[in-house]
Amino acid sequence: MGDSQQGRRSRRSPVGPLRGRVAVVTGAARGVGEALSRSLSHAGMRVALIGRERETLLATAARLPGPSICIEADVTDRAALADAARRVEAALGPASVVVANAGIGVSGRFDRTTPALWQRVIDVNLTGSANTARAFLPQLTQTRGYFLQIASTAAFGAAPMMSAYCASKAGAESFALALRGEVKADGVQIAIAYLHWTGTDMLTGIDGNPVLEALRRNQPRLARRVHTPDQVASWLTQGIALRAPHIYAPPWLRWCQPLRPLFPALVSRIARRELKDHLGGALSSPAEVLGSGGHADWDSFRALRGFPPPDQ
Repeated sequence: MGDSQQGRRSRRSPVGPLRGRVAVVTGAARGVGEALSRSLSHAGMRVALIGRERETLLATAARLPGPSICIEADVTDRAALADAARRVEAALGPASVVVANAGIGVSGRFDRTTPALWQRVIDVNLTGSANTARAFLPQLTQTRGYFLQIASTAAFGAAPMMSAYCASKAGAESFALALRGEVKADGVQIAIAYLHWTGTDMLTGIDGNPVLEALRRNQPRLARRVHTPDQVASWLTQGIALRAPHIYAPPWLRWCQPLRPLFPALVSRIARRELKDHLGGALSSPAEVLGSGGHADWDSFRALRGFPPPDQ
């Protein structure tokens, strides 16, 4: 009787369908990607970690309870991702879950952001997601799998001084919605995750952004709460196990979807007031890459392109 009850509880477990399958997570070296890799591994998945920081990836993989593989790759490099897809299938098997999580951010005025840096955010966050889908769609078609695009509430209402990030996240959302209709007949589920304030090093980096500080300050107390990457990873894992078409982190965000037409006007109203009060300072400073992961990507990109150091 006890074993039978335990078996029924196991079958009802939201992570049961994931056991023994293969997951791919980009941007897995830190933040939400690192936490999600751990969560999926604890759910019984074999996990492929893809990112730019090899040593950090290896350290993350060493903490996983299940089989894994680390692949250092730039999501803007289609050839590198195609090679990564071949390596994943050879080492772990075809992917059943692919999470396009890699992303970077920049805080600063558009006219104070170098064209190369602005373009890099678009390339990583938007084009990198498309490259990830292109590389792994054959495997997902084979497994009738699940592709999760990590988006953001930045797609709900664009914030000044975050133009590249907001544009890339809105674009990634639209890309995923378009792709969903194309591959549905193949049995592939395309999903979108909307993340709110999450305690990664990227969030720490926006402390000097007066508009984002004001937006958060003017939100209801519930909406101002910062959630840990582990908590966000738990919500994502539950949604992945259920093959949910949308995942909200935190879950109450789903009730904001009908209100989306109101958000641009609200953001614009707060932004105008804050920008008027901050004509100097942060508004006149050069744009800043956010977080350690963003700096690792940008520094590597600059080195490969032979750009001079920032102070030259």
